[in-house]
Amino acid sequence: MKDDVTAGPELPPAPGAEEHPALDLANSAIALPGGQLLDLLGSPAATSRWLAEHGLAPVDAGLQEMCAAQLRALREQIRALLAAHVDGHPAPASALGAVNEALTRAPAASLLHWDATRGLYRAPSHPVTQIVEHALAALAADAADLLTGPDAERLTACGSTPCNRYLVRHGRRHWCSTRCGDRARAARAYARRTRTGTGTG
Repeated sequence: MKDDVTAGPELPPAPGAEEHPALDLANSAIALPGGQLLDLLGSPAATSRWLAEHGLAPVDAGLQEMCAAQLRALREQIRALLAAHVDGHPAPASALGAVNEALTRAPAASLLHWDATRGLYRAPSHPVTQIVEHALAALAADAADLLTGPDAERLTACGSTPCNRYLVRHGRRHWCSTRCGDRARAARAYARRTRTGTGTG
């Protein structure tokens, strides 16, 4: 059983995650060596912070646990779609349904408004009660764009155990971070030494 930990080494975003917040969402539960899990959405406060950092909610959103749980649920469905895509398997129907349902959570059109100082203007309907709905819709739309756009063919899973992050591959790089790359190279070197009998045991 993995334990949630609230503190851990800061990992840079995986390649592609800065362009695709849905990829960063998928990578927000990070498997660490020693069987630990760093969940960046592990509490309502952490979820509020993550959304604010991605421009998806005001800093003082004050989300409740139910809202954080909705975001974590969408994360698992997006991870299921990424895993199926990377492994060349059919997309799970439940994950497709969840992402499509999130896509319809918020109106896509900017509505027409009027006030005395600005006159007529267009802005999305974004009452406080719909912060999470808008965030879910935006993340689901980004996931759909990622999985059907030009980056889809370069999506891959980090090749360093136990890392569970996904990335958009650039060149031959199959690691989400320098640290994972170093760990993978060290593991390969150790395996070579062990095979040739020069390991220290």
